[in-house]
Amino acid sequence: MTIQPQIMGVLNITPDSFSDGGKYFDFNSAIVNAKRMIKQGADIIDIGGESTRPGAKPVSTNDEIDRVIPIIEALHHSIDVPISIDTSKPEVMKLAVEAGASMINDVCALSADDALEAAALLNVNVCLMHMQGSPRTMQNSPVYGNVIDDIKQFFDNRIKACIDAGITEGKIILDPGFGFGKNLNHNLEILKRLSEFKSFGLPILAGISRKSMIGSLLNDRNVDGRVSGSVTAAIIAIENGANIVRVHDVLETKDALMVWQSVNQFKG
Repeated sequence: MTIQPQIMGVLNITPDSFSDGGKYFDFNSAIVNAKRMIKQGADIIDIGGESTRPGAKPVSTNDEIDRVIPIIEALHHSIDVPISIDTSKPEVMKLAVEAGASMINDVCALSADDALEAAALLNVNVCLMHMQGSPRTMQNSPVYGNVIDDIKQFFDNRIKACIDAGITEGKIILDPGFGFGKNLNHNLEILKRLSEFKSFGLPILAGISRKSMIGSLLNDRNVDGRVSGSVTAAIIAIENGANIVRVHDVLETKDALMVWQSVNQFKG
């Protein structure tokens, strides 16, 4: 797996996601947006059919399948970048990979019943994200002994569970889960100390784009006003070891990444 920084473009096929809920909910607008993000520089398209924003309500398996599988099938035949399925349900994982997805991005780190076994059989890359609680409860006063040590222990346990289930370690990606059961100070500490997760020897994914931590740092700026802050956070994440940044604003992130890479690669 490449260690060069990659941009993962977010494609939410949901009516209620915190940033763009409903914006790409119909088939045609979803396809157009995916192709637009690729043209702007996305290296991966991450497709999700269930919102994981704080307080989000669960979506049925059938509804999630109906939302994402037609999009994956259509894109698989018309784009040349990998497709990731953002789901925690093994049934969705299976159908998504059959439709053309080559990565599973799971906010529950394959903890649902039969998810580990499904991922092992599918033999694709898997991203394990740390979350304290569930989307409905995760922001109810999250508490840690030491947020970095606690996440590391979680990763240790989940990596072992994956390997025991037959998932090759080289297919595992780690996501510390910005905003998932963390307050602002937790998020800032994770971003500042992100490089410490490189001790696992696995790629790191950082998803900070437009999240409430950015809004808080910008004096409660609304979602649409968080682009510059999100791009800045993405570059800081890359500087601190992230291999993949999951973003809504692909063009702006790509521009910043190109400037950052040019400076770092300059030999003058």
